[in-house]
Amino acid sequence: MRHGKKFNHLGRTASHRKAMLANMASSLIEHKRITTTVAKAKALKLYIEPLVTKSKSDTTHSRRVVFSYLKDKQAVTELFREVAVKVGDRPGGYTRIIKLGNRAGDNADMAMIELVDFNDIYVSDKPAAKKKSTRRRGGGGSKPAEAKTEAPKVEEAAVEETKAEAPAKEAKVEEAKKEEAPKAEAKAETPAAEKEEKTEDKKDDAQEKKSE
Repeated sequence: MRHGKKFNHLGRTASHRKAMLANMASSLIEHKRITTTVAKAKALKLYIEPLVTKSKSDTTHSRRVVFSYLKDKQAVTELFREVAVKVGDRPGGYTRIIKLGNRAGDNADMAMIELVDFNDIYVSDKPAAKKKSTRRRGGGGSKPAEAKTEAPKVEEAAVEETKAEAPAKEAKVEEAKKEEAPKAEAKAETPAAEKEEKTEDKKDDAQEKKSE
């Protein structure tokens, strides 16, 4: 009977299971992501996250404890040099499991487990864009508001002036027309008067010739 055995045995003996998880943990630290079944990924998550937390304190004791689980010097060195530095500010949740569907051969549920801080798609080191702020001179927004309120007054005054000037312009135009009318009449009369004078002169000349 399996009373009180709450973790997944993965169908293996204790020694086989520990060796497999140690090998998978070393591969995950080295390659930053691996593909396996969902059951193994969940078991690996419980296995490696306490080791990552242990690597935050770089002491001889911590290294020996981690080495007793991983059994790989290169993986321990990688964990304490690169991984611990990058996840130092994170309070937990160092890995992420992404399901990939079923395997073609035996229809097993497949998943990818990866270290969260080493994913370039989800995590980017680019600084957040600063919000643009409008710079205003003087005492805040009081002066621009006054300028906006004064502008319509100036336009209204200009419109009123144009309205007041319109009748005056019309009166001037009418006066100019009246002054031009007599001049035009006088110009029209002068040619007729000249013609009459010329005809009278001709008549006088003809009478003088007859009298001679």
